[in-house]
Amino acid sequence: MAANDTISDMLTRIRNACMVQHENTKVPVTRMTRNIADVLKDEGFIENYTEAGEGIDKHLVISLKYKGRNRKPIIQKLQRVSKPGLRVYSNHKELPRVLGGIGIAIISTSKGVMTDRQARQQGIGGEILCYVW
Repeated sequence: MAANDTISDMLTRIRNACMVQHENTKVPVTRMTRNIADVLKDEGFIENYTEAGEGIDKHLVISLKYKGRNRKPIIQKLQRVSKPGLRVYSNHKELPRVLGGIGIAIISTSKGVMTDRQARQQGIGGEILCYVW
C-alpha cells in the first residue's frame, strides 16, 4: 500500500476494526497518527493506545471502545475531510460543528492537533483532517 495518506489509512483501519468488533487495531506510527490517537482518546472515542515494534515496523495499537451488551462501537463514523489532493482549511470563525456538537472535527493547527471546540476556544483555525462521531 502506498503510504501517502497515513490519516485515511488510519481512519479506514479503525472503521474496519469497529465493524467486526475487534478489541484493537494496528496503525503505522507517524507524528500525525499519534496526535490523532491522542485526540480520540481524550474525547473518549477509543480506550487507549500503545506503541509497539521497532524502527520501520513501529505501529500504534489502538484499543477500541464499545458500549452495551451488543457491543455497539462508540465510533459510528470517521470521515476524512482534507485529502492530499484537496486540502481543506478553515479559520476559527468558520470551523464546522459536527452533528451540532455531538461529533468532533479533528483540526491540525499551528499549535498542534486538536478538536474543533479547542481550536475555537483558542481562536485559531487550521486544516480540517476528519470528522468523528
